[in-house]
Amino acid sequence: MTTKNAYPVPDDQSLEQQYTWAKDWYGQYEIDTDQAIKAALQVPVSLHCWQADDVHGLETHEGQVDGGGIMATGGYPGCARNGDEIRQDLSKVLQLTPGVLRTNIHAFYAETGSTPVTRDALTADHFARWLDWAADEKIGLDFNTTFFAHPLAADGFTLSHADAAVRDFWVQHGIACRHIAAAMAERLGSPCVLNHWIPDGAKDSPADRWGPRARLVESYDRMLDDRHGVDRTRCVDAVESKLFGLGSEDYVVGSFEFYSAFALTRKLLLCLDMGHYHPTETIHDKLSALLQFHERLLMHVSRPLRWDSDHVVIFNDDLKAVFLEWVRGGALDRAVVAMDFFDASINRIAAYVTGARATRKAILYALLDPVARLQADERAGRNAQKLALMEEWKTMPFEAVWHKLCLQGGVPPGAAWLTDVEAYERDVLAQR
Repeated sequence: MTTKNAYPVPDDQSLEQQYTWAKDWYGQYEIDTDQAIKAALQVPVSLHCWQADDVHGLETHEGQVDGGGIMATGGYPGCARNGDEIRQDLSKVLQLTPGVLRTNIHAFYAETGSTPVTRDALTADHFARWLDWAADEKIGLDFNTTFFAHPLAADGFTLSHADAAVRDFWVQHGIACRHIAAAMAERLGSPCVLNHWIPDGAKDSPADRWGPRARLVESYDRMLDDRHGVDRTRCVDAVESKLFGLGSEDYVVGSFEFYSAFALTRKLLLCLDMGHYHPTETIHDKLSALLQFHERLLMHVSRPLRWDSDHVVIFNDDLKAVFLEWVRGGALDRAVVAMDFFDASINRIAAYVTGARATRKAILYALLDPVARLQADERAGRNAQKLALMEEWKTMPFEAVWHKLCLQGGVPPGAAWLTDVEAYERDVLAQR
């Protein structure tokens, strides 16, 4: 083992020896680590562009305002200042993260040059540089409508607004984004998931909870009307619920109950964000219930702390539980995985890579689970053996298999990637 910049780098021979031992150990339980690595690398994970610039977006002409509880805290040096710098940062993240990756873009990252373009008039041309970059990187793109940080969202309502003119503006924005998503899919040869999240809600005790939800149904139905000519095999619409946001602590129009029913009846993807539920509530138990009825689910990987704070994703019990549930249900191919967190208090590239690698790590961890044996024990009433094996499994030689996955994915194993991040901070971020 050699040391470079204080981050130990195991030599290839040591890694191979460790992996051979781990492979044999898992093999005693009839688990093929080679196959698990191959499968884990193939699960697409969509990186979010907004970690690079603290969710500022690229608009300079519509008078951005805060709206909907979108808030990145901290002022660590090196924040991306334009589209080129965001893409440069994302390219570095792609180099350090194993497996199939995509990138997720919000609509207010359009690049319109010196010509002001309102959100309801955006076209795929305003994302040409994103498309060229994605084609060069050989990755797919996903997309998001941006219903916040805008004067017409300043009072906390968009698609459910009482003013028909405001609702119409946002409906037209949604229609424009659906055409953009379809164009992205056509250009890159991969379906584009278009996620719709709105900040609509009330800070305290609304007198009318019914009206906004009725208006939201009407607005979405107008926006999703097939007469707009959007190819649904290219633009895959998803809707995302939330428990509360800043300024919508008492009432959120797009609640979990609303969207789970709406997505099912309109044949849309339902998005589950890991941070959008009660502080003691996790989403892993919801999967087996929802997937009895929904064909697929979009999962936003995030980490709440006390509230929906979108902390950097780490390899914790919640993350492991979610992917274990996908695998134990034989439903990993029905998962659409995207990242959604932002932290401006630390090196943003390190935050990106930490979260993305943790997600891939959790996928691999789940694929190494002794599912068949655990479920057989449970069916046979051997619940003590099942519980004991689950506990013993937590200290299996997982690290060696993860290192092998990193090597096969062409990225540094262990913490060695931090050397690259520190060099990038010195040579790129510190110059901004």
